[in-house]
Amino acid sequence: MVPDSRLSTEEVMRVARARFIQISCQQHIDLSLLNHFFDGHVAQFGSSGKEIKDMELALLLLASADKIENQQFDNASKSLNLCGFLSSKRGNSVQRVVHYFAKALGERIEREIGVVTLTGMESKGQLLHPEETTVTLNPALIACSLRQPYSQVSQFAGIQAVVERLTSAKKVHFIDLAIRSGGHCIVLMQALANRHESPVELLKITAVGTTSEQKMEEAGVKLSCFAETLSLPFSFKAITIENIKDLKEDMFELSDGEVVAIFSRIMLRTIKPHPGCMESLLGVLRNLNPRVMVITEFEATHCSPIFIDRFLEALFFYSAFYDCLEFNMDPCDPYRMTLEACLGQEIRDIVAAEDDKRMFQHFKIDGWRANFAKFGMVEEELSTSSFYQAELVLQNFASGNLCTLDRNGKCLITGWRGTPILSVSAWRFHQQEQKRKGCPKKY
Repeated sequence: MVPDSRLSTEEVMRVARARFIQISCQQHIDLSLLNHFFDGHVAQFGSSGKEIKDMELALLLLASADKIENQQFDNASKSLNLCGFLSSKRGNSVQRVVHYFAKALGERIEREIGVVTLTGMESKGQLLHPEETTVTLNPALIACSLRQPYSQVSQFAGIQAVVERLTSAKKVHFIDLAIRSGGHCIVLMQALANRHESPVELLKITAVGTTSEQKMEEAGVKLSCFAETLSLPFSFKAITIENIKDLKEDMFELSDGEVVAIFSRIMLRTIKPHPGCMESLLGVLRNLNPRVMVITEFEATHCSPIFIDRFLEALFFYSAFYDCLEFNMDPCDPYRMTLEACLGQEIRDIVAAEDDKRMFQHFKIDGWRANFAKFGMVEEELSTSSFYQAELVLQNFASGNLCTLDRNGKCLITGWRGTPILSVSAWRFHQQEQKRKGCPKKY
């Protein structure tokens, strides 16, 4: 395990960025001279100088991005060749971050000079549909999620927010927009089964997805078996659609007396880029009259129209992500490497793709608030119990002291070594007194 006295991967990148700004007047960056750029700073990084080597590599990457921004593609390619030689998907977290960002920058150069289009990149399988990727990498995602404190914290806090709004509900309809393995559903089931007052007469879970009905059904079978061990009345249904616009209210088969709760975990970022899809989805969900909709998304903004700004935003964010994986998982763990390759696809999407071709749109919570306000959604405050639940979860991790918990208005922000990673927020739809069969309000 990495000693916690080391600089974080993000800190390495930020220090390298500060030094790069100081030397940005240089026309060329020679690898043999890089140590000169960090003179006077060696002491703070320890006698081994490992951080210096990492910063040299980060500086090369930053130089490459800067030259791409200035359309100096030949010089950028030379720097990227060095990055490729010195970085590795099997190295330390800095080397892994540089490896994937350098690949993305290389593809951007190819697109800029017309060697390859985004369509060509997709045809080579380099940019997969996000939900297909999620389904394919399910075991890796589960394994990594269980070992990342900020991920577990957000999951438990989100389920706690749901449970608190179902205190008197006897028929619960839990709609999951990204069920994956259903691990968070187990937490919900345990909480409902342990409720002594107003025992639950039925828990119905409906999973929604646009791919792999089989995977959702497998999750349903596991949850059904678990419900039996709890003696919890239970039913499960999977809704598979080709396009989110195909989702209709009557697919959920609502019954009288059901209390609806909706759970969306790192899913809306894949809906937002497609015109009309967010409006269509939230219009349907609004008509289900949910008591609460809990939403977890990356606490990041990677939508700047200025390439270098978008690159830096992504670099610092994913550096924290890879840093956490390094701290909590073995270097050669196959699940870690699989997830990092998946994150590499996200990096590629942000760095190499054109604005209208990207599959992800990441917003910080203020950006989501502005989006949700257009659809008549009102934020509800996460309770003290949700934060207490989060703190309890952190006690189960050796690295829990490096995970940060912060409030932003009414929501919870979880992070790693001071860098925000996920937001967890709870919402209701305004004018919920409308009839379920009524027409959604247009915005």
